[in-house]
Amino acid sequence: MRSVGLRKSKNNNAFRILLTSSLSMTSAFSRTTFTTVGTRRSTAAFRSNARSLLATATMPSTSNDCKDDGESSSVYNPFLDQAGTPKFRELEPKFLSPAVTSLLEDMSRDFTLLEEKLAHTADGTTKTSEISYDAVLPEVEKIQSSVEYAWGVAGHLKGVNDSEELREVYQKCQPQVVKSFTAFSQSKPLYDALVSIQSQWENSSDDEQVDVMMVDDFQEQQKRRAVDNSIRSMKLGGVALEGEAKERFNEIRLRLAELMTKFMNNVQDATKDFTLTIDDAELMRDVPASPKAMWAQAHEDRLTKEMIDSNDKTEAAKIDPDVGPWRITLDGPSYINAMQFISDRPTREAIYRAFTTRASEHNGEDKNNVPLIKEILSLKDESSKLLGYPNFAERSLAAKMAPSIEAVRDLAELIAEKALPAAYSELEEITDYAREKGGEDYAKLDKLMPWDIAFWSERYREDKFAVTKEELRPYFALPNVLNGLFGLAGRLFGVSIRPADGEVDVWHEDVRYFHVYDATSDEKIASFFLDPYSRPSNKRGGAWMSVCLGKSANLKRDIPVAYLNCNGSPPVGDVPSLMTYAEVRTLFHEFGHGMQHMLTKADVGSVSGIRGVEWDAVELPSQFMENFLYDKKTIYGFAKHYETGEPLPEEIFDKLLKQKTFSAGLMLMRQLYLGQMDMELHSSFDPENESIFDVQRRMAEKYQPHNLPLEGDRFLCAFTHIFAGGYSAGYYSYKWAEVMSADAFGAFEEAGLDNEDEVQNIGKKFRETVLSLGGAVEASEVFRMFRGRDPSPNALLRHNGLL
Repeated sequence: MRSVGLRKSKNNNAFRILLTSSLSMTSAFSRTTFTTVGTRRSTAAFRSNARSLLATATMPSTSNDCKDDGESSSVYNPFLDQAGTPKFRELEPKFLSPAVTSLLEDMSRDFTLLEEKLAHTADGTTKTSEISYDAVLPEVEKIQSSVEYAWGVAGHLKGVNDSEELREVYQKCQPQVVKSFTAFSQSKPLYDALVSIQSQWENSSDDEQVDVMMVDDFQEQQKRRAVDNSIRSMKLGGVALEGEAKERFNEIRLRLAELMTKFMNNVQDATKDFTLTIDDAELMRDVPASPKAMWAQAHEDRLTKEMIDSNDKTEAAKIDPDVGPWRITLDGPSYINAMQFISDRPTREAIYRAFTTRASEHNGEDKNNVPLIKEILSLKDESSKLLGYPNFAERSLAAKMAPSIEAVRDLAELIAEKALPAAYSELEEITDYAREKGGEDYAKLDKLMPWDIAFWSERYREDKFAVTKEELRPYFALPNVLNGLFGLAGRLFGVSIRPADGEVDVWHEDVRYFHVYDATSDEKIASFFLDPYSRPSNKRGGAWMSVCLGKSANLKRDIPVAYLNCNGSPPVGDVPSLMTYAEVRTLFHEFGHGMQHMLTKADVGSVSGIRGVEWDAVELPSQFMENFLYDKKTIYGFAKHYETGEPLPEEIFDKLLKQKTFSAGLMLMRQLYLGQMDMELHSSFDPENESIFDVQRRMAEKYQPHNLPLEGDRFLCAFTHIFAGGYSAGYYSYKWAEVMSADAFGAFEEAGLDNEDEVQNIGKKFRETVLSLGGAVEASEVFRMFRGRDPSPNALLRHNGLL
């Protein structure tokens, strides 16, 4: 294996130079970029789990706050049964508290013993040079592993099978879990031991006149990277703080965990609480069959649930999708279809306003996220200043690829310079079309309202390209899409994916389970769960990948297991899930994340798979996979009619290619707006002189001047990525990583996507670098190993018509 760097490289500045220099290079072009906001609602939860501070930390004894509630310790507890995947059929909220109490007590005892051993170096009992890596981080990993397993399962269930009972016990136990891992991150004996190990390696390299930045042995490199990451994490976790500053820092950590959980709960509740039942068939006259069937099924399911809750044994009447009633909710598939297909403006407006005011003052003060946002931002700023950073954004970037806030802004301005004129032009085209086709309501309209844009954009797209989403759905049945996706993984990465349903417990009957095999050796190398459908009653929105089991030689776990969670259109009756193109893209996206977790060859737990990967690089493999949905061989690997088996007509595929960048400027400016609003809130927000909505307006004027938010818009109250997930001062990461993902896909384009031998060779190289090395190697160096150079923004600009 070639030598690679171990420290955060200042070569990241080269990335910034490339971005900046491209401003003049691309000034003659004005085409737009294609992105999809739906696929960007993807990964708050998995990043949060991936970034858990589990590689660094004095463990106080646990209090009685999370004691068991009458469950005897002699009773079987499935949270403590940690052999293999979780025992989902037996897991109940009542088991969580006694499990966490027991595991935290064990962890506290074991870590105290380890600290005592490590502390001997401070009094001279043990020579500093005698401390070994194997005596430190591997021991910490073992000590933490049982709590990590149980708490990770609880967090997963909160996302996919939430309930009031689970929320209550989770929130009761959370403070003790946070205190425990905060104490790890602030352990002086552990920190001193890690610094000692780092110094030993550096001195050894100096003595042998070996460049300290270069290591040839991958196993050794994983260890060095794990130590470096742990030291940095401990610094960011407050290990240097003393006295009142430390006490306040820890108070803030506890409070933030509470606030973020409350924020997410409020969004889930507001999404679940809204329903609009329509029984006027006239309002549905222009709606395609699939959305009507989905809404009719939702109404039928609601009636069935009400009968069950009231002990009514009568079977609910079947709802005719063409007759109704139809039940519309705010979960992704329902909301998007309503905005795109319901022609009645007042109905769209009511749904839109409900969606953009979720978890705000409109939901009552106990469900209002506005005061939570203010407190979250204030506490993050205060804790960052305690660590010596001017603001939270600077603190956040300390562990990312981007070297500075300015570099992030440079990228946004580079893209906006070309995308904003396109967005204006696209919106004007859509508006003109609405005036022409919409009758008197639109003929003299000065501008489209926000609830009009998606509807008329879809009508214009259908007319311009002569293809509708409804025409595509029958060719994108989920079983066929999975077969095609797995076939692509085989071609690119040399793996075979096989169903393993029934081998392990699942949390819902719709959940699938698969094994991943190396195609050459036929050795099983990974497994994953797939939860594909929306369940607004107990599953949070968006799509995400998270870790079930990570690869770790120390824990004797050689088969990593992932959770892939989507919120796609569910089956209706005997008809399988017929996916939209956007839902297919989301599935490919999450599968890309899963591949990085599952195909890792790193076996040091804290840097295997997605763990240890810089936040603004973690979207590389996911966005990379999306590119293949415009590759003919990939599409025809699954696009066949679910009833007849006929392949997608060639003319429809050609239309798909032609509409690749349709409304791309609008979508791209939306992403830049969200990313820069996030960065502004976490770097320059002054609560004494402006409100969070003033910041929203200010950033919208720069990045959304063509479509400013309405007075009373409360989108921020449901922005879970940055207020309840891992994207605080990090939402820009989607675009930062897309520079790399587009450039990586460019390698296949240069070789020729019809050159199968080269496609397989390059795919193998992608597996051996991006997917295999995990967080064991600095992301910028991983990219250089794959591409032979630093990333360039040119591929991103070219893919999106900006070059």
